Amino acid sequence: MNLLLAEVAQATQRLADAGVPSPRTDAEELAAFVHGVKRGELHAVKDSDFDARYWEVIARREAREPLQHITGHAYFRYLELQVGPGVFVPRPETESVVGWAIDAVRAMDVVEPCIVDLCTGSGAIALALAQEVPRSRVYAVELSEDALRWTRKNMEGSRVELRQGNALTAFPDLDGQVDLVITNPPYIPLTEWEYVAPEARDYDPQLALFSGEDGLELIRGLERTAHRLLRPGGVVVVEHADTQGGQVPWIFAEDRGWTDAADHPDLNNRPRFATARKALP
Repeated sequence: MNLLLAEVAQATQRLADAGVPSPRTDAEELAAFVHGVKRGELHAVKDSDFDARYWEVIARREAREPLQHITGHAYFRYLELQVGPGVFVPRPETESVVGWAIDAVRAMDVVEPCIVDLCTGSGAIALALAQEVPRSRVYAVELSEDALRWTRKNMEGSRVELRQGNALTAFPDLDGQVDLVITNPPYIPLTEWEYVAPEARDYDPQLALFSGEDGLELIRGLERTAHRLLRPGGVVVVEHADTQGGQVPWIFAEDRGWTDAADHPDLNNRPRFATARKALP
């Protein structure tokens, strides 16, 4: 074992003691970041090349600063995104939400499907859809100027049309023309504040986390936005908390112009997102 791997073992224990959910992975990621190598190459770093700044970043992670804020990037499906203070860090759970949406769009008999991403944040969802559904027309909206600084960096050179604005009133020019609306909105109940992981509670923007007493306040509003934007037969996909399984599909009720409302699990088999189809006339 070289010096770096020995230090990684110590760092892993420190992160574990601090309650970091994935201490070994994070210790290795930070070692690779500081030393400019891949995780699989840590064993090849010479003892003389060990960089003491490693312990500086370990201390930051030990204080529960998000790994992605320290390294400046987050991975999402096939993307590497720039992230930092002011923007919500995309989570692995959302990858399964996007995967379902991609399959749904590909199954549509539409040459150039129109897709809208509400509350885009870092742009992860919109960019993934634009990349993996090549002939799609993708639009995204974000309210926060702090978040948009990161969104614009990530979307530079992409074909996603990004707008600043309120998701509830966004894209009036697309009313009735959209094939798929997707959103990962804030959905944490205000009453759950103290139970939120420090990485999210203390570093993610509050605007991207909390939504009323039950966490469903914005989703209720976005239901109307999605209905306005979608063509008949178009589909909406909404991420939610795993504790809200069964609640969100009821928001997309038949008497509000929806059909086929259903919940879907993530890769851990926890309820993660709801879908519904705009009813035909």
